[in-house]
Amino acid sequence: MWKEEANTIIKEFTFPDFAQALAFVNKVGALAEQANHHPDIELGWGRVKITLTTHSAGKVTAKDRELAAAIDAL
Repeated sequence: MWKEEANTIIKEFTFPDFAQALAFVNKVGALAEQANHHPDIELGWGRVKITLTTHSAGKVTAKDRELAAAIDAL
C-alpha cells in the first residue's frame, strides 16, 4: 500500500536479492520514461523504495497515482 507523506506517496518493495531488486528498478524506469514522469528511487539489497510527487505542482497529482498503479501492476 502506498503511504502519503509530506506531499508524496511512498512504497517500499522487497525482493529476495539485489539482482531482482535491480531488475524491478529497470522496469520502473521504463514505465517512468513512457509516462514522462520520474520517481525518486532508492535501491538497496533486496529492497526498492519509490517516492512519487509532481514537483511542479508541489503535491501528489493524478500522474503520480497513475504511475503508482502501473508500478503495482508489474
